[in-house]
Amino acid sequence: MEKTDILKAIVAHKQTEIMQEEKIVSSGQLERLTEDFPPCISMKQALASSPSGIIAEFKRRSPSKGWINREADAAAIPAAYEQAGASALSILTDKQFFGGTLRDIRLARPETNLPILRKDFIISTYQLYQAKAVGSDTILLIAAILSPEKCRELARRAHELQMEVLLELHTEAELDYVNEHIDMVGVNNRNLGTFHTDVENSFRLAERLPKEFLRVSESGISRPETVRQLRKAGFQGFLMGEAFMKTPDPADALSDFLNELRP
Repeated sequence: MEKTDILKAIVAHKQTEIMQEEKIVSSGQLERLTEDFPPCISMKQALASSPSGIIAEFKRRSPSKGWINREADAAAIPAAYEQAGASALSILTDKQFFGGTLRDIRLARPETNLPILRKDFIISTYQLYQAKAVGSDTILLIAAILSPEKCRELARRAHELQMEVLLELHTEAELDYVNEHIDMVGVNNRNLGTFHTDVENSFRLAERLPKEFLRVSESGISRPETVRQLRKAGFQGFLMGEAFMKTPDPADALSDFLNELRP
């Protein structure tokens, strides 16, 4: 598969996947499951009050690099991330391309008090019900795969389900996607069409981001000095996955990173 086709392939598969899942568990059934769920644990507040702002990601593989940590334990690693000092968690739930499942959040949720982001390619309200049903606190909306109207609709519904919304942008043109239902704005340093990663993308967009939103820099961060520079540029959240997950002990890698980050 050509790299430029990766995002298109992911979204096409996601559409088929949702149709198959709805045949097994309907939207109505999922909606009833979420009726008595408590409000979310606020990721926005967690990041705003954290000295580090690290969103530690649970990630088994990627389309560009293959398996990173095939046998990773979703009940153990997120909990260990919390003990190591993470401010929030991101858990990838795409199976076909990233090796994750919704069960990973279901396993992690009882083991941690940190806010959990469902990281996936969300294109349907059905996926919001799924996220709420397994214990997600925040959902990711990716501008590159949505229209501004669909983005607003999904963000509004997420709020009705008492979940927060992290909007992911990659280009200045996508600033039009920011709406009144967004809680945090993330800049993805990875181009989802080519999977080329450049942290400078966050610095390029920093001045263009609306001042009233908490800012998150996503992907390609591996050095404490980069976090320090991004914080000076106005970012308060830093999503990191591969830097930790590729090591024998992701939580130890996070702990070492935080020790280096401290002044």
